[in-house]
Amino acid sequence: MMFETWWLLALPLVFGLGWMAARLDVRQLISEQGALPRSYFKGLNFLLNEQPDQAIDAFIEVARLDPETTELHFALGALFRRRGETERAIRVHQNLATRPDLPEPEREHALYELGQDFLRAGLLDRAEESLRRLMSGPYAASAKRVLLELYEVEKEWQKAIEAARELQALEKTDYRLQIAQFCCELAQDSLQRKRPEDAVKWLHQAMQENPANVRAPILLGDVAAAAGDARAALGHWLAIERQDASFLPLVAERVVKSYAGLGEQGAALDWLRGLLKGSLAPELLDVAFKTELDQNGPEAATRLMREQLRRQPTLLALTKYFEAQAADMASAATVAGTGETSVDADEPAGSDKAKETTAIRDLLQLRTRNLARYTCRECGFRARLFYWQCPGCNRWETYAPRRSEALG
Repeated sequence: MMFETWWLLALPLVFGLGWMAARLDVRQLISEQGALPRSYFKGLNFLLNEQPDQAIDAFIEVARLDPETTELHFALGALFRRRGETERAIRVHQNLATRPDLPEPEREHALYELGQDFLRAGLLDRAEESLRRLMSGPYAASAKRVLLELYEVEKEWQKAIEAARELQALEKTDYRLQIAQFCCELAQDSLQRKRPEDAVKWLHQAMQENPANVRAPILLGDVAAAAGDARAALGHWLAIERQDASFLPLVAERVVKSYAGLGEQGAALDWLRGLLKGSLAPELLDVAFKTELDQNGPEAATRLMREQLRRQPTLLALTKYFEAQAADMASAATVAGTGETSVDADEPAGSDKAKETTAIRDLLQLRTRNLARYTCRECGFRARLFYWQCPGCNRWETYAPRRSEALG
């Protein structure tokens, strides 16, 4: 009975303390709201009504009236940068970075934002200078990531390798794929400067960094071909089939040219015909068709495309079939002594069929010319050419060597 009486006496006291705490919280909230300028609430209202220009003007007024609102300054700077107003973003962040009363963490934040402003504005030297002041502390990893992006834009590949290694140690993240690509970029620079020995050195380093890198053996084949060693070049390119066969279409024309240089055109055709029986056929049809046409004439090219249509019917194979037929008819007309080398000539016999074949060929060529595209897996950027670094999102090795749209 004593226990129940105690609780009955304690309950009013607990409720009373709760009521007093609530009143204190309400008074504090009213006091804080009263201390905020009206422009702050106007800015919020503009944001809620999706009027960003008016909201920015209102927040600028708040920042002018109360320079201590550093978070608002940071928000304004980020807004300016996203809108492309880099000069205004730079002014906001420079004012913060030079304030003598600003705490060190916020000064580092301002320097980091300033570095991004300079990078967006194309002031790469000033961006590097700002970010280099943040090589230790809470913004070190973020600053090094931006520096890595900067070095890629500047094509400072050795600095990019150093930055990637530092990030790899700092974040425990694997950057070997990027480092291998940077080595390949250095190899290409060496080739352009006629320094094949340096190129080979960088390419071997690329393969050490990332054994799965296919670009390095492709470039090693280019080095050998430039030196006149077609056999060694073929060795590098044909070895790609064991590494990742899907990249073979990227070197198919090189392989055919090297076989021709060795006088082994038949070996090139045998290699291409074997690949046409597999999944790479759509990517290799153009090279196989041209090689067959050049070596054995339009009749053989027509037979090859007819076989391919039976094996894997695609729109591209059909296009090449009619191209071969048109070329065959043009050749037959010339042999027959008509004096014409085009199937559009007014032939006394077979002219209607020739014109029909030409019309179908032209229609199919128009249809397939812009059909297939390489597509970035990260951002969806589509391109007719293959890129090791996507022009859209700047990621490395995001393009598959196979074009993304099926032909047929």
